[in-house]
Amino acid sequence: MKNIKLILGLFLAVFVLNSCEIDGINTDTSYINSASSANSNKIFDISTDNSGAVKITPVGEGASKFLVAFGHGTGINASALVLPGNSVTHNYPEGSYNVTITTYDLAGKETVNTYPLKLTYVAPTDLKVTPDLSGYKLNLGLSAKKAMGGFLVYFGDKTNEVGTPVAGTVNSAGEVTATVSHTYATSGNFTVKVVALSGGAAQATTSQVVKIYDPYKLPVTFENEFQNYNQGGVFGGVDAAIVDNPFSGGLNTTAKVWKFTKGAGAESWAGTWTPMSAPNSVPINIDNGSKFVMLVYATETGKALHFQLEKPSTGGGNKAIDVNIPVANQWVELTFDFSTLGIPAGTTFGQYVFQYNLAGSGTGEVIYIDNIRQTNWLKLWIIN
Repeated sequence: MKNIKLILGLFLAVFVLNSCEIDGINTDTSYINSASSANSNKIFDISTDNSGAVKITPVGEGASKFLVAFGHGTGINASALVLPGNSVTHNYPEGSYNVTITTYDLAGKETVNTYPLKLTYVAPTDLKVTPDLSGYKLNLGLSAKKAMGGFLVYFGDKTNEVGTPVAGTVNSAGEVTATVSHTYATSGNFTVKVVALSGGAAQATTSQVVKIYDPYKLPVTFENEFQNYNQGGVFGGVDAAIVDNPFSGGLNTTAKVWKFTKGAGAESWAGTWTPMSAPNSVPINIDNGSKFVMLVYATETGKALHFQLEKPSTGGGNKAIDVNIPVANQWVELTFDFSTLGIPAGTTFGQYVFQYNLAGSGTGEVIYIDNIRQTNWLKLWIIN
């Protein structure tokens, strides 16, 4: 009888334990199998800067982890394990892809879903090209937004030219920037084309004509298209410009001349300066002649034209000569003789300066200058 009671008691205890829920513990485990394709989704966040970056955020109820296969890349770069609530970013070239997400629930069951992804890059914007000349060498500064593929540059000096690829870097403003240089064999007008690449099929193109100059040198005639007569500048209130010859005839029938205007109120020392140093110019070598001859037209006499050689390669400082205008209202030839100023042989000068009537402030005087040349004509005459 005692044995029967003991067995019955054990049976009742087991029955009670199996039929009761322990306080505070949910014993329902059905949720571990709840992850399915119906509640598993993939979110694409595609960048708009042509970087190809796509942020992938898979979600799914009851998921313990996700395996994202990008549909692009190899080895460890072809997929990534993502925990719930996290994302993964992958960079894609332009094109179409199938991204596969495998969702794992807490019981280890997996669900596989595949999602199409298409990336189309947009054309770069705000393409800018900034040229800078140094002799025959052209330096280009390039910039564009969304030019993640860099640039192709055509310099325009070859038949069937293949573009030069130029890689860029992204600056703090989000622009892709780059620099590139090219040296031309001769002077001329060249059409430079720059193509900004999106990284895909889309692109942006701009073209401009760049004039490559011969190095500036004497003689100066103001007639050569490929001499940069606008080198240098003005100071003290004067103005200078190349103009059509307003007084063609006599000693000067050329088409273009240089107009020097000392405006009313300009400083007495006002003038112009012209650099004569490499690579954009050829320095003035005194061995090529100690006399400088030019044609001048003025509307009054008695005032002096001041011509100064500056930035000497040897000691002795700047050298200058003043020559008075002898005749008004006609072209005359003035000679500035530096032979008596003790300039050492082999001296070169890196700049010349013109000033007019250093004795007084400007009153609106206008003179014209042409055919500036260097000569040793007196030495040649003695030899002959």
